[in-house]
Amino acid sequence: MAASGPFTSVIFDVGGVVADWNPHYLYQQLIPDPVERERFLTEVCTGEWNARQDRGRPFDEAVAELVDRHPGQRALIEAFWHQWSQMLGDPIPGVADIVNELHRSATPLYGITNWSAETYPIAVRKYPELGLFRDTVISGEVRMSKPDPEIFHYALNRFGITADRAVFIDDNAANVSAARELGITSIAFTDATALRDDLKLANLL
Repeated sequence: MAASGPFTSVIFDVGGVVADWNPHYLYQQLIPDPVERERFLTEVCTGEWNARQDRGRPFDEAVAELVDRHPGQRALIEAFWHQWSQMLGDPIPGVADIVNELHRSATPLYGITNWSAETYPIAVRKYPELGLFRDTVISGEVRMSKPDPEIFHYALNRFGITADRAVFIDDNAANVSAARELGITSIAFTDATALRDDLKLANLL
């Protein structure tokens, strides 16, 4: 990260940066065969199907629609909603420490996440450091999602901050690129050690 600054705020992505979400954590219990499990998650409960919940579609509606198309898979499809919490893994190593350090130094912390409005409260209970964010824009609530520029514009306006004073952290290259296009200094997250180095470069740690 080529830092300029001075920076006054840090905006975190959630999934893959703070929270470890992976449907395989649940479905490796329900579908032991890895080939069949992969088929189910790429052909039935697909990433695009789940992304529509991240853009605001209720899970009950999504599940009913999918069961109509795959009635023989009802139990496995319903598990995606009813056992969703089992898709959450351990915290991303070292990131909670960084969030807490930034919070103790009174750095304003925010979030922008592609996440269902119905399941985000479950994540907050699992990862309490998310509660340290002053505000979080949840795609499922605002019906906008990254990497669309509109969600970044919306978030900056809602947070009351400007692009040139914020640092944005995300593990998705498309999201990082979109934020940079808008003038937001952005960090491509790989691990906590590299993130700590980048935040030191930005004079935030």
